[in-house]
Amino acid sequence: MNTLTDGKQACGYAPVNGLNRYYEIEGTGTPLVYIPPAFACSGMNSFPALVRNHSVITVDLQGHGRTGDIPDRPLTIGQHASDVVGLLRHLGIAKADFFGESYGGAVAVWIALHFPEFAGRIATYGATFGPPQIAVDSKMLQLSTPPTPESKSLQFQRNHYKRVAPAPEYWPRIWDKVCSMRWEGFSKDELVSIQAPVLIALGDHDFVRLEHAVETFRRIPGAELAVIPDAGHFALFSEPDKVMPVIAAFLGKSEASLPIATGETGYRPGETR
Repeated sequence: MNTLTDGKQACGYAPVNGLNRYYEIEGTGTPLVYIPPAFACSGMNSFPALVRNHSVITVDLQGHGRTGDIPDRPLTIGQHASDVVGLLRHLGIAKADFFGESYGGAVAVWIALHFPEFAGRIATYGATFGPPQIAVDSKMLQLSTPPTPESKSLQFQRNHYKRVAPAPEYWPRIWDKVCSMRWEGFSKDELVSIQAPVLIALGDHDFVRLEHAVETFRRIPGAELAVIPDAGHFALFSEPDKVMPVIAAFLGKSEASLPIATGETGYRPGETR
């Protein structure tokens, strides 16, 4: 695995798949790509616990943050994944760990499936892996009035976009493109075929259904599941200290670990855990 070692925050643009794609790098150690959620971008979050041991690369996806859009190219999970891998190739990084938030988590898992040679460990928070009707709690996403680009519920994302986007007036168009995405998730066969270590984390009050997370956890070989208590979908912004110890512990694991104790083996110090 390649290592970036200068320890200084760097930023720049990379020509990838027809766009000058903005990215930031902070920290030292093995490369870790943070893939933000819909409407989010570099600079909206920072993860000191990860920067200590990783070179954290944050990418602004197509139409997000400082990366422009290709108006006639739809936004898709697969296209985002291809763009992230293109950035790694540009940076000369052959393999990385990934940390994806919300639909950024789906992008990270897509990379594990379709670009497995690039995928180390895959951590997700608040991600969906199937179609909306089984993945999310529709009651939590109900609105009293039809959503618009100026809806109050998106004020946080909208304000940040307008501060950094090359064309702030483009917000209604990117809002429409994101809302028009139709993410139907991964098939059961795809989930079963994943070889990379995967962490599925979510809040116990997330709008992602806990039952969906558990079902996905049971399908991915060797996956790990973390349910963060008293936390919602936006905990990485509002209460990161609840989530980040779990993420950092997963990403810092060695490949070999002691087996879990069972009724047959019992707990034996140094042999089971």
